[in-house]
Amino acid sequence: MTDALSGIRVLDTATLFAGPLAATLLADYGADVIKIEHPKGDPVRSHGAQRDGVGLWWKMLGRGKKAITLYLGSPEGQEIFRRMVADADVVIENFRPGTLERWGLGYDELRKINPGIVLARVTGFGQIGPYSKRPGFGTLAEAMSGFAAITGEPDGPPTLPPFGLADGIAALTTAFAVMTALRAREHTGHGQVVDLAIIEPILTLLGPQIIAYDQLGELQERTGNRSTNNAPRNTYRTRDGGWVAISTSAQSIAERVMRLVGRPELIEEPWFATGAERARHADVLDEAVGSWIAERDRDEVIKAFEEAQAAVAPIYTAADIMVDPQFDALGTIATLMDDELGPVKMQNVLFRLSETPGRITSTGAKVGAHTEEVLGRYDVTGEQLAELREKGVIR
Repeated sequence: MTDALSGIRVLDTATLFAGPLAATLLADYGADVIKIEHPKGDPVRSHGAQRDGVGLWWKMLGRGKKAITLYLGSPEGQEIFRRMVADADVVIENFRPGTLERWGLGYDELRKINPGIVLARVTGFGQIGPYSKRPGFGTLAEAMSGFAAITGEPDGPPTLPPFGLADGIAALTTAFAVMTALRAREHTGHGQVVDLAIIEPILTLLGPQIIAYDQLGELQERTGNRSTNNAPRNTYRTRDGGWVAISTSAQSIAERVMRLVGRPELIEEPWFATGAERARHADVLDEAVGSWIAERDRDEVIKAFEEAQAAVAPIYTAADIMVDPQFDALGTIATLMDDELGPVKMQNVLFRLSETPGRITSTGAKVGAHTEEVLGRYDVTGEQLAELREKGVIR
């Protein structure tokens, strides 16, 4: 079976985290991704949880990629990189704007070598504008996009997510942008630059806050787990110490919930007729639902909601996800063999295609594991490899 992106070669020179994850997603569907690291190794190798000194995040982020080392700041590294660009389709980078140009590897130079090259530039603030030269991380995007301002309890501080939310959203967007540029190349015959600012994609996913402010002067406020669009909508603790979440975006679901918890009279209240009005009476609805749930164990609550055809979900940890039958049926968690850790589990590909389903071919490799193999494609001899190692250009 031919993979969906078979024949697409990607040079991944990016670090931490949006650019590399975009390349990972492309690798999952068959792209030939060459991970180009500084000889010291990608910073993510030492980021987060470790087992016996082996970075676990790297095993996921580096999956499906050929791992080589090459110092692009050196003349020798730049010369080899130009050779690699000649038969590549995509370069993904997240250096500060101007860095590639300083190395003589800007887009104008790369397209002379390969007119079809797509250069995806993933930075905090984009390639232009007064903030473009600033260091940029996902945390700053979560702050500047408005996400933190609307997240948290009403009387609490703006709240940041405990994971790379903006980076993840930017990675998905970058992968989409790369595929869009490759599709355009089929019509135009040449590549182009993708300018991806991490502050932007998350802004779109936050919904209508910009148009609401423009048209109504409204600013969304922090509401904790509640919604301004419907109620009851919250997390609720069960008798056995578990937690569940419910949503009542549909009017029929809200009515089923109130009948289930023994408060059908609330359905007759005039304010119950719309989600926005129900949200204004969230205290009443949360008390009704929360007190009913608090008297029952989590499994009992979920069974009752399912029988009533009302929307409910348990609040899971990673331990719960690993044994859930729905995730198991979907194949959401993949098990792979790693040459350092043995069998490891991680999230599988994002979606299932019926003809070219995607697959994880390997976990993240050791630093420079494929340097000799890959550079051999570009006529770098064993003697030259030794010289490059001595100079610190490769490891």
